[in-house]
This record gives sequence, structure tokens and C-alpha cells, in this order.
Amino acid sequence: MNEKLDALLKEVEAFGVENDRRATDHAEKMLNITPDTGEFLLLLIRALQAKRILELGTSNGYSTLWLAYAVQPLGGIVTTVELLLHKVEMARANFTRAGLASLIELQLADAGAFLKEQWPESFDFIFLDANRSQYVAWWQDLQRVLVPGGLMVVDNAVSHAKEIEGFVKAVQRIHHYVASSRPSRQRRISDPEREPGPCRRDGWIVYGQLVC
Repeated sequence: MNEKLDALLKEVEAFGVENDRRATDHAEKMLNITPDTGEFLLLLIRALQAKRILELGTSNGYSTLWLAYAVQPLGGIVTTVELLLHKVEMARANFTRAGLASLIELQLADAGAFLKEQWPESFDFIFLDANRSQYVAWWQDLQRVLVPGGLMVVDNAVSHAKEIEGFVKAVQRIHHYVASSRPSRQRRISDPEREPGPCRRDGWIVYGQLVC
């Protein structure tokens, strides 16, 4: 990774942590992934040689930058969907600063409506980090747009396990999906230079669609 992108990722991450410490409105929080989750997504995409990436839940584009960096040598493209205009504007600025805007299709849209408009087998890799209460409703379309042999990564599988319990059960009912889950590193959500606050324990589930 070049120094410019590395520095920008650290800046955007720090902004997200500080913003979320101060914000009281959930819609104003960035809720970015942890850096080790970004590294994990990078490794999965490079290993799979995935070129068509779908991200549901752009926020300010921190995770999208990791995805775009992952597909850059593969000649791939990242399609990312965000519902809130102010986050789309922040993300677009970050993509331009990173020099990765040409690899990213940024959509201001409702994720469920967007999924319904996509062709079958449109994506090799899906990163799901959006409104968890909607995952079950999206499941049929998520299956439809994912290519056989593709991967789907669901964030917050540890920190918000109860919220995705119904979705997990829905996936488990489909015999040709296999799953692996793990926690990510803890991130302290308060300012580390002030009094320590609680830690947020994140994690993810990776679903792989078997080619029968």
C-alpha cells in the first residue's frame, strides 16, 4: 500500500472514531470497520480474485477504500450503496483524495431497492454492513446476485449477534452455503488520551456459496 492511501485510511479511521464518540444521533455515526477487518477483506478478495464487489453500507467510505485497493490490481470494480446523502458526499471526497474513484461506483439508494434491480450473478463478493434489520428481507436477492462460488461477508456478527440471528438462521437453511465466523480486534470507542471508555467487540461471518 502506498503512503498516500495508508495515511488517508488512518485519517478517515481517526475521524470515524472521534465522530462516533461525540455523535448522539445514530445516523450521524460513521460506524466504520476496524483496520484488521479491512485487511481481512483485502486478503479474501485477492485470494478469490474477485473483480465484481458489492458493498451495502458505504458510510464515509473507509471500508470502500479497502475494497477498492483490493480490486485495483485485478482490474475490478466496487459498487457501494449508501442511503444517506451526507455520507455519500463524504465518501465521494475520500475516494477522490485516494485516487481510487475510477474503481468505485457510488450509489445513493435504498439497498433493498438496489438489489432488486440487479441481474442474477452480478457480483463475486458481497460485503454486508448496513441496516441489519433488513438482512432477512434482502436474503433472496442477495442469493440471486451472488455468483456461484462467491463469498458474502457480514460485519458485526459478534457485537450485534442478536440483531442478525434471524438472518443467520435463514442462511443456515440453504444447504449449499458454508459459514466461518471470527471476532476482530477490540476497538476502544472513547478518546484513548482521555478516560478509557467501553470497548466495542466486532466480528464477522463469511458465507461461501458452494459450486455443486
